[in-house]
Amino acid sequence: MNNLSKKILFKGKIILKTGMHIGGTFSSMEIGGPDSAVIRNPIDNKPLIPGSSLKGKMRSLIEITDGTIEEVNIGDVKYGPTDDPSAIAAQLFGTASRNNQIPARLIVRDAPLLSKEEDFTNVDLPYTESKTEVVLDRITASAMPRQIERVPAGAEFAVNMVLNVFKDDDERSLVENTLRGLRLVKDDYLGGSGSRGYGQVEFEITHLTGRSTEFYKDNAGEESLYDTYKEQIEALKD
Repeated sequence: MNNLSKKILFKGKIILKTGMHIGGTFSSMEIGGPDSAVIRNPIDNKPLIPGSSLKGKMRSLIEITDGTIEEVNIGDVKYGPTDDPSAIAAQLFGTASRNNQIPARLIVRDAPLLSKEEDFTNVDLPYTESKTEVVLDRITASAMPRQIERVPAGAEFAVNMVLNVFKDDDERSLVENTLRGLRLVKDDYLGGSGSRGYGQVEFEITHLTGRSTEFYKDNAGEESLYDTYKEQIEALKD
């Protein structure tokens, strides 16, 4: 990897189409509370989407789509990502291989809640809903109810990602594959219990900005890249 050429900033929002559960913990058990809580910002108690959750989902879907999963020897883990530097997943997300370590080019920041408190007037918990599910005993048909905390459909979170582009990189490939990763998540799910309808999301990228290294010296060299990738950005909405 050579000299940094440019930073590309992706900004926009994540819109929940169905309720989403990304697990957190309660500091103490609450009587009558959900059995499984969502992760929250401890400062304002608002739900958030960890950057690691979005980044990990993007990476795994790109690897599955491209077939860049190999046998590995990491404890009980049998399969993991390739460390082939030609693989786009390795270029975007990096590798931890001692023999061929590649730093991540894509930074995915935590996504804070954009929706206001007044948008959650019909929920039973602060900013979230408690969804009751029932597990049935296959022999006796007895019901075992449980409560799952979810951020309700319609909630919006901020997207903030930074792509580092180096001198010899294929910039278009890196940008297009970052957007492809978001599109794969859109057609899959984010968080847990996706096969039961949770976590359907839509992305709205409002700003795609390139900043050359000159920008960080004298504030010159900033350009909008939105129109260059408009087709791929619009595909996130369909």
